[in-house]
Amino acid sequence: MTLRNRFTLISSLSFGIVSIITFAVIYFAYYDSTKISYFEKLKNTALISAIYYLEKDELSVNRHAQIKKEYKSLIRNREVAIYDQDNKVTFGEDFNDPYIKQKHLNAARANQWVQFMSDDHFYYGIFYPDNQGDFVVFVKSSNDSFQSQIFRLSIIMLTVLILGLTAIFILSRYLSKVVYKPVSNVVKHINNVDYNNISQAITTTNTNDEIEELIKSYNKLFGRISENMLLQQNFINYVSHEFKTPLAAISGNLEVFAQKDRTPEEYRKVVKESLDNVYEIENILNNLLLMSGLAKLEASHKTVRIDELIWKIYSKLEPKAKEHQSSIRINMQVVKPSLLEYPGNETLLFLALYNIVENAIKYSSNNSIEINIFEDTDKLHIEVKDQGKGISKEDLSSITETFFRGKNVNEVKGSGIGLSLSKSIFDHHHISMKIDSEVNVGTTVRLIFNA
Repeated sequence: MTLRNRFTLISSLSFGIVSIITFAVIYFAYYDSTKISYFEKLKNTALISAIYYLEKDELSVNRHAQIKKEYKSLIRNREVAIYDQDNKVTFGEDFNDPYIKQKHLNAARANQWVQFMSDDHFYYGIFYPDNQGDFVVFVKSSNDSFQSQIFRLSIIMLTVLILGLTAIFILSRYLSKVVYKPVSNVVKHINNVDYNNISQAITTTNTNDEIEELIKSYNKLFGRISENMLLQQNFINYVSHEFKTPLAAISGNLEVFAQKDRTPEEYRKVVKESLDNVYEIENILNNLLLMSGLAKLEASHKTVRIDELIWKIYSKLEPKAKEHQSSIRINMQVVKPSLLEYPGNETLLFLALYNIVENAIKYSSNNSIEINIFEDTDKLHIEVKDQGKGISKEDLSSITETFFRGKNVNEVKGSGIGLSLSKSIFDHHHISMKIDSEVNVGTTVRLIFNA
C-alpha cells in the first residue's frame, strides 16, 4: 500500500471512528433526555387528572373549571385510568391495558410513583391518597412522536456520517497528493538516476520540514557517491597512466639493453633508471596504503619535535634543491620551545611536511625555498614559500583533491597524491592548512598547529 493510500485510509478511519463515537454519545443523550421529558409530561398529566377527578368535591366551581380546561389540554393523545384500593378503574378510561399489571400498581403505592415503557406506549403512575380513598392514577401515551424523533435523528446522523466520510476521503486524497508530491518527485528522480547524472541534485522545497531534510540527505548521499565514483575514475586513470609510464620505461630499457652487450657505465645507467622508476612506483603504493590506514594510527601518537622534523627534511631535500638549482632557507622565531612539541605520529607528520617542501622545490622554477617557523596567538605557525609556477585560481580549489594536478605542471613529474595525503594527515592531527598562490609569482602553504 502506498503512503498516499495509507494516509487516506488512516484519515478516513480516524474521522469515521471519532464521528461514530460522537454520534453515539449524542444519540443516547438525546434519547435519554427526550424519554425523561415525556415521563415528566405524563407525571404532570397524572397529577392534573387526579385533581380533576378526585378533588371536584373540594374545589370551587371556578377553580375546578380551570383544572378541567388544563386537563383537556393535556389529555390529548393520552389516556387516564384511576385505580382504587381494589385495583378497579373508578375514574377515567378502563382501557384494560395488559401492560399495567399488579406489580406496577403495588410499586406506585410503595414508591409514590412508577414509570415504564411498552413497545409503543409510555406509562406513568402516581399514588394519590384522597378523602375518598387511596388511588393510583395511570397515564399512558403513544410513543409514535418519540420514535419519529429518534428515527429522524438517526437518519440525520447517518447522512452526516456518510457525507462526512465522503468529504474526508476526497479531502485526504487531495491533501495526500499535495503532501506527498515532493516524495513522489524524489522517487521519480531516483528512478531516473544513472551513472551519468548521479551528481545532479534535487531542488529543495524550502519548507523547513522532513521532506526538505530528506531531499538534503539524498543530495548529500549521492554527492558522496558521485565523489567516490569520480575518485575511482581518477584512480583508474592514475594507475593506467602513472604506473604504466615507469613500467614502460623499465621494460623498454631492459628490451633495448638485452639486444647487445653493454659497457659497465651503460649497465649502471640502466639499472639506476630502472631503480628510480621502481622507487617511484613503491612510493606511490606506500602513499596509497598510508591514506587508506590513517584512522588506525591514532594509537601511535606521541610528542614530536616539529623543528627537528623540519631539519631532517632539510637534510634530505637540500641535495634535491641543489639539483633544481635552488636552495632552502629556514627562519625560526619561536620564543616558547613548548610550541615546537606537538602530539602526533612522527612518520606521518614527517611525510606530510616533506611533501609540502618537496612540492615547493619541484615547482620553484629554480628559485629559493623559504620555510618560516614562528608563533602567533600562542600557536605554532609554519610557512613554506616558493617563487615558482604558482597555481591558477581555477585549480586552487581542487588542488588538495586526490589525483588532481594543476594545468600548468607541464613536464614536472607527479601523481596528484602528495598534497592530498598531506592534507589528510594535517586534518588527522588538527593542523589547519591554507594555500595562497598566484601564477608565475609563487605559492605559500600556511600551517597552524591547533593542539
